[in-house]
Amino acid sequence: MKADKKNRIHVVYSTDPNYNYEYNNETEDETLPPEKQNLRVMLDSKQRKGKTVTLVQGFVGREDDLKELAKLLKNKCGVGGSVKDGEIIIQGEVKEKVLNILRENKYRAK
Repeated sequence: MKADKKNRIHVVYSTDPNYNYEYNNETEDETLPPEKQNLRVMLDSKQRKGKTVTLVQGFVGREDDLKELAKLLKNKCGVGGSVKDGEIIIQGEVKEKVLNILRENKYRAK
């Protein structure tokens, strides 16, 4: 991450030429290997105007890896979906298909 002025903590400006600024460094969790992931697959239709979606919850890791897994699931199922709040949302009732795809890729899923 680039150390710029916007990520400084507590000090905006200092006249001391030897002052070292503290920067806000956010680190993401390392992605667990598929064998150690404990994913939950469930159907949900609450607050979705009666439409049923398949949710995949419990992924531990970086946001990029979560999006990559979501892309794989959407492509294999042939449906749309998204990633929100650390869970994958797949359109439609494709729970069994999602479980099979996750198990083929060595994820632990229930």
